[in-house]
This record gives sequence, structure tokens and C-alpha cells, in this order.
Amino acid sequence: MTAADGGSAVTRALAIIELIAASDKPLSIADLTEQLDLPKATVHRLVMSLWHQGILQREPDSKRFAAGRGLTDLAINALRNSAQRAVRHAILQGLVDRIKETCNFNMMDQNEIIYIDRVEADWPLRVHFQPGSRVPLHCTATGKLFLSQLPAARRHRLISTLNLKAHTPNTFTDPERLEAELLRIRAQKVGTDNEEFLAGLVAVSVPIHDRRNRICAALAVHGPIGRLSFEQALSHVPKLRAAAIQLSQTLFGTE
Repeated sequence: MTAADGGSAVTRALAIIELIAASDKPLSIADLTEQLDLPKATVHRLVMSLWHQGILQREPDSKRFAAGRGLTDLAINALRNSAQRAVRHAILQGLVDRIKETCNFNMMDQNEIIYIDRVEADWPLRVHFQPGSRVPLHCTATGKLFLSQLPAARRHRLISTLNLKAHTPNTFTDPERLEAELLRIRAQKVGTDNEEFLAGLVAVSVPIHDRRNRICAALAVHGPIGRLSFEQALSHVPKLRAAAIQLSQTLFGTE
């Protein structure tokens, strides 16, 4: 039953959530009313309820709505504990067995990157980030990869709100230099961290795409420069991309 078939309030609320979650831009109540073929008063009541619960958020100075923190938390927890968890972890483990360095499955959440899954390399020297850990956007391989794939206007707005803190001497703290770096990453579709977040640590990241070929997650490898040079990290990109395709097929049924 679709939302317009006279379904329950739950069915209609889920239809609203699905539309907003799938949209590349915030939607207004008028947009939702038209696409769902529901009475405007019904859509308004449900949107307001979802907004007050934190499932949706209203764009500043706008009557348009996007996914809220409550919805992103729900999505992340669902993905972290989904039925595909064992398969996803096995793909990560196989990649680590080949690369011999720690690999992570990450997603963007608001203005941070969150670790969904992780397999540690079997070395005594390693950096510990448990699933659920959060790291900045502007100085991590996955963070910069996600930033690079945003539409230009949205990317500029987000960068203007970020605290471009210098974590190391290599951190991009100037918005113009960061923008140039992101354009390079956008073209290559490979996120990089050359000792920008933690001194002595390098990382590279590749996108994982959903059914609509949008970046929805990322796969990254990192290691200490005493064992993994920046050039060596880049040499693992083909293996990362192959595993990213496996993860996309497993999680989203992509071809």
C-alpha cells in the first residue's frame, strides 16, 4: 500500500521519510504533497511531528526539510547491525589479509565521519579507532572524499561552518587551499590523508556507491609511515576499489 492509498499514519510518515532520505536536496511540504498525492494538511501534520522528534530538520531560513540527526542515527545503527554485517566484515577481513594494514568502513554523519566497521592489521604498532568513533571532515581521507563529492554550493557552505583546526603541520586550514585539494580528489575519486590528522599516519579512501551511484559510504586503509608510505598506500587503491564494489553489491544490491 502506498501513502496515497489511504494507509496508516505510520505508512504515510515512512513515505515522507523515504522521499526526503532519497532526495539530493531538501524538500518543502508542497514538494512532498505533490509527490505523495496526499492532502497538504496531512503532510504538514506528519512533517511537523517528524521535525519535533528530530527525524527531520528544517533548513535555516527555509521551509524545506532534510534528514535530521535522529534519522541519520537510525540509518547508521541499522547499517551497523544489519543482516549483512557478517558478510561486510568478512569482505573487510579479506582486504586486510591482502593489504596487511587496517581497513575501515565509514560514513558521513552531519559534519563528521563515523566508523561503522573496522578490521585491525596484525601488527604491534597500530592506531585504535573503535566502531562508533568520529573524526573530522577536513583532515581525513574519507572526510575529504565525502566533501569533494558534494555539490559546490553545499560544499562551500559546509566548509564555511567547519573548524579547520590544524591537527598537524600538513592539515589544510585555509579554505581556498582545501577547496583546491577537494577538486583534485573529486576528479580522482580517491581521498587522501598525508599526515594531516595524525602525525606519522597516512590513509587513502575510495567511495562505496548506492543503487543510484551516489557515494553513501567509504572504504579506507591507513597505517604508520614507518611501515606504509603515502605512495604505498596509493598503490592499494585498486584492491580498495574491488572490495568497495563487493560491499556495494552486498549492501545495496548494485550491479
